[in-house]
This record gives sequence, C-alpha cells and structure tokens, in this order.
Amino acid sequence: MPQQTTELRTASFADLNARTFHDLLKLRIDVFVVEQNCPYPELDGRDVEPGTRHVWLTDGGAPLAYLRILADPDGVARIGRVVVAPAARGGGHAGRLMTAALEVVGNRPCVLDAQSHLVAFYTRHGFTVSGPEYVEDGIPHTPMRRDAIDG
Repeated sequence: MPQQTTELRTASFADLNARTFHDLLKLRIDVFVVEQNCPYPELDGRDVEPGTRHVWLTDGGAPLAYLRILADPDGVARIGRVVVAPAARGGGHAGRLMTAALEVVGNRPCVLDAQSHLVAFYTRHGFTVSGPEYVEDGIPHTPMRRDAIDG
C-alpha cells in the first residue's frame, strides 16, 4: 500500500464542499462533544461567516487535524476548534496547523482560549496568557493573546 502524505488545506466556507464540511464537523464533534463529553452547540453560526478560514491537514482525504480562524469585529483574529484526530496525535500535526494558521493571520493580533493543559504548546507559538483561567464545559481554559507583529 503506498504511503499517504499529509496535505495542508485552507478554505472559506463558500469554498468547502458538503463532504469536506461534513468530515471536518464530524472530527470536531467526535473529539469535543463525544470524547471530551462536552455537549454544546457545535454549529454556532461562525463557520459560515465570510471572514472565517478553515485550516486542516488531510491524509488521503480524511482530516487529521483542524482549526478555524474567526475575524472578530475588533479586527482581531480568533483561533478556535483546534483538534487532532485521536489516531493522529503525537505526530506534530497541531504544531504544523498552528504555524499555517499564523501565516494566514499574518501581523494581526490573535487570541484564543486554550485548554489550560495546552498553554505551553501555544506559548511556543508566540501566545501569552491574557487573563485568568476559567472553566467551560468542565474543562479549565486560559485566554491567550499574540500581539500584532510589526513589520
């Protein structure tokens, strides 16, 4: 069997086909709602906003890792829904995805709400803690920010 290679993809909602959006949502729901036992409204309306960018890694068509970048009203980029498929964890996919996302964000300020056990991971990508820890859906989270980059 030939070895698959991962591909990085970025798209707006308008550029996603129905199958791809289905597969990305399935990954998000399988991890956040089922694995982490957090029933919440996964379809929050933000996926379809014109400024939202979906960024994911695929291997043979199946998504391995995903995140979305939202354009908040204040001009700040918001990274969220960062997820890696259970079978793909430990392969460096989250780091590759964050690097790609920050290329999309460019020099704009960027925020995210990290699951607290992942603060060190996001720190390696230039984020700093920007507020007190809080609990959402039973999971400790920490707000983080990466300031605008001059240049």
